[in-house]
Amino acid sequence: MDTSIESTIERIAKAARAAGRQVAKAGAAKRTAALLAIADAVGRRRDEVLAANAEDVAAAEASGLAPAMLDRLRLDAQRLAGVQRAVREIAALPDPVGQIVKEWVRPNGLKIGRRRIPLGVIAIIYESRPNVTTDAAALCVRAGNAVVLRGGSEAFRSNQALARCIEDGLIAGGLPREAVQLLPTTDREAMTALLQRDQEIDLVIPRGGEALIRFVAERSRIPVIKHYRGNCHVFVERTASESSGLEICYNAKVQRPGVCNAAETILIDEPIAKSFLPKLAERLQEAGVELRGDARARQLVPSMKPATDEDFATEFLDLICAIGVVDGLDEAIRHIERYGSSHTEAIVTRDPEAARRFVDEVDSSTVVVNASTRFADGGELGLGAEIGISTTRLHAYGPMGAEELTTTKFVVFGEGQTRS
Repeated sequence: MDTSIESTIERIAKAARAAGRQVAKAGAAKRTAALLAIADAVGRRRDEVLAANAEDVAAAEASGLAPAMLDRLRLDAQRLAGVQRAVREIAALPDPVGQIVKEWVRPNGLKIGRRRIPLGVIAIIYESRPNVTTDAAALCVRAGNAVVLRGGSEAFRSNQALARCIEDGLIAGGLPREAVQLLPTTDREAMTALLQRDQEIDLVIPRGGEALIRFVAERSRIPVIKHYRGNCHVFVERTASESSGLEICYNAKVQRPGVCNAAETILIDEPIAKSFLPKLAERLQEAGVELRGDARARQLVPSMKPATDEDFATEFLDLICAIGVVDGLDEAIRHIERYGSSHTEAIVTRDPEAARRFVDEVDSSTVVVNASTRFADGGELGLGAEIGISTTRLHAYGPMGAEELTTTKFVVFGEGQTRS
């Protein structure tokens, strides 16, 4: 490995460790002030950020990047306003650092508490979406952490411009600029070197395609929170309102197909399939969705392509949808257990018992009743934004906000007790 890359990563990691200590003890008011200043800086540098993003988009189009990925990359005035809004929402969240999660008193009089503390230094490795730069920075600072960011090559100019906004805000808020650092290169050697810095970095969170996440997990000496695939399902149960089922399925698949909480498979209960499926297929196909159905689905809509096992296991991130007809709730749950990725599953039903069983028996990180899978998002769930969606169970599961970027320590108060 290039020794200059190694030395650069060592310098960045050590600076992050030192800055993290300062962020942790800075206090909630100073962290809030820095976040608000970051949001202001994004507005002040708007033209610069949009110009950098336009260069990234032009280069990505020339390289043949898929339309769904281009959508994830593109910023406009409205989306940039959303970036500012998300940072301000994070600034308005209760500061988790120092919160007492639980307290109790032992028979010997010792008072025990569990207090939230920052994780320390977090490395975020991500692709395409430049808003991750500000979301990740803001959430890490809110939780008292430092962060090292490594974005994808397709968004390099956009991420650099946003990193300058973040640096402006940190300085204005009285926090060290090293609290948020963007790697100055997209060279994979730099990422590999970063993943070896287990003395300075406490956690790695990769956000992107399955290949990226496997690359990180296989090479990291640091604990990794993984999100391999978003193979999300909607099950339309036999008692479902037809209009509600159509709207939820359409929104879950079509509203933004290139994101991880878009539905990839729709399962339809057999008793309603004959009436419901042709209407759903017509609506999805009018929106440009390619449908791939199992044998029973294709009997009802012959225009569908045959679906394979691989289709039912695939995160398409595109206007492609697998369709299956199932014999009731039990078969739907078995299908999800077989093909799902522990991300998000939804049921459309008017039967409270079916809803209860679906919630109890489907163990994905987000389970939704009578709403779109698209709500599996930190901002939509009230977290302000998210650092990612964990499909592993340690130490977090599902959308991760500021609280999930902390851990707890035990605090013990005594009055002279000694152990016999």
